[in-house]
Amino acid sequence: MDAFSLNPPKWTANAVHAVPFCCPTCKAQATKATKVWLNRRSPVTDYDLRRKWQEFYLCECETAWWAWSSDRPPSKEGRMNDRVN
Repeated sequence: MDAFSLNPPKWTANAVHAVPFCCPTCKAQATKATKVWLNRRSPVTDYDLRRKWQEFYLCECETAWWAWSSDRPPSKEGRMNDRVN
């Protein structure tokens, strides 16, 4: 499974848009997904001219869902530049 493949996997065909950024069925976070695919062929330009992509996830509960990359919550680790030494 290649998350960056140009062609969508079959399991993405019935994916539902999830808001908030988690499985709409069991509420599991994206980190619990068994498969991931990023639709990088069709970026959307946001109002502030930043690109975002559809991120597709196949949850442990077998629910396929997607969300915008811009909706992903920040990681707990934060960015390296944001850390205090």
